[in-house]
Order: sequence, then C-alpha cells, then structure tokens
Amino acid sequence: MKYKAFHKMSYGMYLVASELDGKKSGYIANTAFQVTNSPEQVAISCHKKNQTTDVIRQAGAFSVSVLKQNLDVKLIGNFGFMSGRDLDKFQDVQTQTAKTGMPIVLDECVAWLDCEVRQTLDVGSHWLIIGEVVGSAVVLDEEPLTYQVYREKYKMFSPKNSPTYIEQETLQQEEAEAKAKTPEPDAPEESAPAEEASAHVCVICGYHYNPEQGDPTRGIPPGTPFEELPDDYRCPICNATKDYFKEV
Repeated sequence: MKYKAFHKMSYGMYLVASELDGKKSGYIANTAFQVTNSPEQVAISCHKKNQTTDVIRQAGAFSVSVLKQNLDVKLIGNFGFMSGRDLDKFQDVQTQTAKTGMPIVLDECVAWLDCEVRQTLDVGSHWLIIGEVVGSAVVLDEEPLTYQVYREKYKMFSPKNSPTYIEQETLQQEEAEAKAKTPEPDAPEESAPAEEASAHVCVICGYHYNPEQGDPTRGIPPGTPFEELPDDYRCPICNATKDYFKEV
C-alpha cells in the first residue's frame, strides 16, 4: 500500500471546541464535513484519547471554526500539538458563544458552526460524531486553510491522534524508494566545501534554533549543531519534538 495516496484526498482545517462544567477544550481537526442538508448536519472524527472527545460526548454539543489560509501557526501548535492537561489553550484567544453555549474560537477563523450532537459511532481509534448545525456565521471573506496547504506551505505534520496520521518513517521510506527509481544527475568534478552548521525552524510555531546561540532555556550551549541536540529535545515555544524542525 502507498500511503502517499492518502495525501491526494482533500480536507479542510478546523478548530473544534466544547465545554463541560466551565472547562473549555479544543483541538485542531482536518475531518469536519457536511453529511446531510435536511437537517443540516456535519460529522467530526475524534480520537478516543483526546480530552475534547470526552467533553463533546458528555456536553452533547461542539463548535467548528473554519481556519483561514494565512494564519498564525502558533494557534495550530497550541491546539494541535499540546494537551489541555498541560496548558490553558484558550487563555489568549477570542471566543464567543451561540445557541449551544459552546466556546467558538474566532482567532484565525473565516466561519463557524454551532452544533448539537445527534449521533456517535465507534469507528476504532476514533469516534465519529454527527452534530446538527443550530447556528453559523461568516467571520472573514478569506480563503480557508486546506490540509494540502497545511502540509506543503507550512510544512506541518499531522498530530498522532489525527485520523490522517502516517508514521514519518513510512513516508520517508516511500520517498526513498521513489528517489531510487529516479536516475541520479552526474556528480560535479569537485566536491563542495563543507557547510557550517545551519539553523533550523520549528514548523509549528516558527521558532528558530540558531547553533551559534544554542538554547539556554533547554541548557543547550552555544555552538551545538542541531544534529547533536538530544533526541528528546523540544521546541521551547510550542514543545514540538525535533521531527517538527526543518533546515533553514
């Protein structure tokens, strides 16, 4: 099976939120889609280990914020790669409520839907939750963010709890196999001089790791190349692992 084929499927990018007993919860989703028009219903796919999933099922309602294409990726870092058990994701975002009383995130949003849960279906690693739309609005007249742009422009990966998550080793193996079938260009007569250690950027929040400066917040001394960072090194801004850094 070629897992790259799944990247040819179209998705949007959304922020799903809910609230229970005064505690807000939310996550980044790429599976929110309309399933009926009478009544108007949408479905979301929620990982069983997500804190928000339990909140939605108990609260019986949720909101869907449609994210804009040109957005601050820190929102995705907080809601997509961090747990609400570790930080208050809603501390610095603007929200409102509608009929269901669920929090609706307005930051980086072009439109929103307010939904009441009508059905849930156990589909293995996820719950498929169907909600009837009881309210909606357009916030900005801008292009929405798609999963393709998320991958290709922002160079971001799917979180492990995403329905579309694929192991990076699997994708790298497929790419290596495809590259092996492509003829290599003739090598230059003289090899290029060795390059200095390069900076790397976190594709989640945009933090730059500069080898000349190191990372004092993590105890990394100046002069440490990115390749020599510990395997458990994490972004000091959004806590993303080394896998989410790319060379500048």
